[in-house]
Amino acid sequence: MRYNYKDLGLVNTKEMFTKANKEGYAVPAFNFNNMEQMLAIVEACAEMGSPVILQCSNGARNYMGKPVVAMLAKAAVDVAREMGSDIPIALHLDHGSSFEQVKDCIEWGFSSVMIDASHHSFEKNIVESKKVADYAHGKDVTVEAELGILAGIEDEISNEVHIYTQPHEVEEFVAKAGVDSLAISIGTSHGAHKFKPGDDPKLKLEILAEIETKIPGFPIVLHGSSSVPAKFISMIKEYGGEIKDAIGIPNDQLRGAAKSAVAKINVDTDGRLAFTAGIREVLATKPGEFDPRKYLAPAKKYMKEFYMTKITDVFGSEGAYKKATK
Repeated sequence: MRYNYKDLGLVNTKEMFTKANKEGYAVPAFNFNNMEQMLAIVEACAEMGSPVILQCSNGARNYMGKPVVAMLAKAAVDVAREMGSDIPIALHLDHGSSFEQVKDCIEWGFSSVMIDASHHSFEKNIVESKKVADYAHGKDVTVEAELGILAGIEDEISNEVHIYTQPHEVEEFVAKAGVDSLAISIGTSHGAHKFKPGDDPKLKLEILAEIETKIPGFPIVLHGSSSVPAKFISMIKEYGGEIKDAIGIPNDQLRGAAKSAVAKINVDTDGRLAFTAGIREVLATKPGEFDPRKYLAPAKKYMKEFYMTKITDVFGSEGAYKKATK
């Protein structure tokens, strides 16, 4: 192994999820693509005393490079400790597409992985997920699988329609696949364009409730859970960007889910929108600016501040661990 995640100061998600389910909150799983986004995430979580899962898609990993991802994750731990916070931090592969890809991530310091075989048949999904779980558990790495399919487009993930998770399938799937958490489809979706203005966005919380009765206490994951804040949509358009009006997932519905068996909620698009709004604002209002630090710092600030509000309003994870003391 090139890196063992424990040597990087990272943890897997097992104890994170046990504590979250017991205390009625969800662990934030925030995607990052560069140093500034990583800092926005870890600073927000350290200041709020929230555990955090640093999520990295295969596309982001290819963009940053394998050694850089591992070193940024280690840096995140070091930053949190320097701030005086003891929050646990995991590095998670988002939507792993194959056993080979998952294995490579584990060898490069990931403490948690997702194998997404949801596009296969139920039986093949189990086989592929079990293969990953058997290997990962030998390295003390936790595994997430998916049952059901989310619509939308984000990074390398693209699906045109929802396929809701069937509650009668979850017990068999979890028992045979041997995974540690399960991503389900109850109406969330990938990308910024989840719902149109005028829509009444609602999650199928009745599906979640039924799933909870089938696998009580088992950690559930919600993907595609950005709220798509109107503030950042407006800023991007105001400062020269092109983006359609859209509505995300309402905070109150996600908070309700976090109080139940949902132990992990994924957010990517909100961070992208906040970050892009910050960059566009600087470049539009200060056209002579060419120092990257001068436009990346405001972008990081917007992302950090917004994620701090989500920790309180959506995840309910504030104060689960020691808050930063400096």
